[in-house]
Amino acid sequence: MSFLDQLLDLARRGNARAGALLRDANVLSLSFEAGRLKGSALSQEAGINLRVIANGKVGVAGTTDLTGLEDVARRAFASAAEGDSLELALPEARKLPAVETFDARAEALGVDELAELGRAVVERLQRPGWQVTASVERHLETARFANTSGQTFVQRASAVIVAAEVTRVAGDDVLMAYDSLAASGPPEPGELEALAGRIIGKIERSEKIVEPPEGRLPVLFTPEGLEAVLMPVRQALSGKSVLQGISPLGGKLGETMFDARFSVTDDPLARGRIASRAADDEGVPSARLPLVDRGVVKAFVYDLETAARAGARSTGHGARETFGKPGIQFSNLVFAADGHDETQLLAEVGNGLVVDELIGVGQGNVSSGSFSHPVALAWRVEGGEVTGRVKDAAIAGNAFDLLKRIKAVGREARWLNGNRYVPPIVIEGVNVARR
Repeated sequence: MSFLDQLLDLARRGNARAGALLRDANVLSLSFEAGRLKGSALSQEAGINLRVIANGKVGVAGTTDLTGLEDVARRAFASAAEGDSLELALPEARKLPAVETFDARAEALGVDELAELGRAVVERLQRPGWQVTASVERHLETARFANTSGQTFVQRASAVIVAAEVTRVAGDDVLMAYDSLAASGPPEPGELEALAGRIIGKIERSEKIVEPPEGRLPVLFTPEGLEAVLMPVRQALSGKSVLQGISPLGGKLGETMFDARFSVTDDPLARGRIASRAADDEGVPSARLPLVDRGVVKAFVYDLETAARAGARSTGHGARETFGKPGIQFSNLVFAADGHDETQLLAEVGNGLVVDELIGVGQGNVSSGSFSHPVALAWRVEGGEVTGRVKDAAIAGNAFDLLKRIKAVGREARWLNGNRYVPPIVIEGVNVARR
């Protein structure tokens, strides 16, 4: 009898319904400093998360001690005795969609192969006066799920993540440029070349320092630079935020809340992406979910608990760690791209800024959408051309207002963190100030 079967048997003996997830994760990581391999580390952990519904109350417990199943079941029942009353519907047995989440080439990567990937990036970035750091990681994971309603699955997943950063110090000017890539399999040489090329381009574009502009200006946000604008939207599209009454989009289903050029879909079935999955961690089968379609709010994401509390259905966005109760998590967020190349986007800016990185994103009241951040990496645009890097500048605005003033969307979208596909976007009327 498997670990999960034993746990479910213990739950049934206590007249409870239950669902359990066993996750076995293996991470091999390498780090490079000053152009050389600094160290490597291998970590492996297996853990079980058990949720029981006993006498109409929900309890959760977890363990990394796979010999202590009776103890984790006892703790889950104790948690339920003190838990909330909730009519939680466990998913029944259903066929899961086919989705590519595991790449055998990633599994074959050892220290030598990962070191070669790291060196390939470092060698492309080495210049006099440039300090290069890099990291390479290989993730392998197997998740096994079962519940008392008959739903079961086994999912294997892999990820290879390559990241690099260049620091260039010139007098009192410290310039840093970072980039990364992640997918279920190893990167091709052309992808490593592109990663290095993006970092080099940022450094070269930043050689000349110019005075920042001021006022309400058009700003071209690169995919990386958009995080301050998109983070509040992600939070607002969470069913938990809607349930708590803190989402500005709550009660707005079917209403136009953004510019018609703004669309976003949660796509757990995307091929070869690190957040793809055939089912979520609660056993709910995955499906593509349009969240915003041409500015119109179409859906919120729910896990089993928030769906039950909201009188809705789970959208298959339940995530669980070994310890603690499940929560909501997006899979792959795909933001719609358009046909403008960078030259056309800069022409749309005319006179304004390109923002690539901000300081302090995520701090403060994210749910309201308002933000004010100093720039970490930004360039001035004059006459539709980049004229130099700006320092001592800050931008401010409200994400929900700004996304009603989209001027143009680029075609050169990028996968960020392996699970968000984001294009560059030009937004009008962003507050730009000197610091």
